[in-house]
Amino acid sequence: VYTTFHHPESGANVITTDNSDWATNCPEYKVTAVQVSRVNQLSHWQQEYQEFSESQIELTGILPAKPAVVE
Repeated sequence: VYTTFHHPESGANVITTDNSDWATNCPEYKVTAVQVSRVNQLSHWQQEYQEFSESQIELTGILPAKPAVVE
C-alpha cells in the first residue's frame, strides 16, 4: 500500500502508531498495518478534496488537458 505523506490534508498521520523516529520525529510508517477493501463510491474526504481541487483549477483559469483524438 502506498500513500503520500507530504500533504497534511491526506490524513496519513492518523493511520500511524504512536512510535516515531528519534531524529526527525516522523511517524513509523513502514510497520503500520492496514486493511484494504473495495468501495463503490468516493469517501466524504475524497469528495471534498475533489471539489477543492476543481475549485483551485477554476481559479487558475487553466482547463484540464483533453484527450488526444486518434484517427
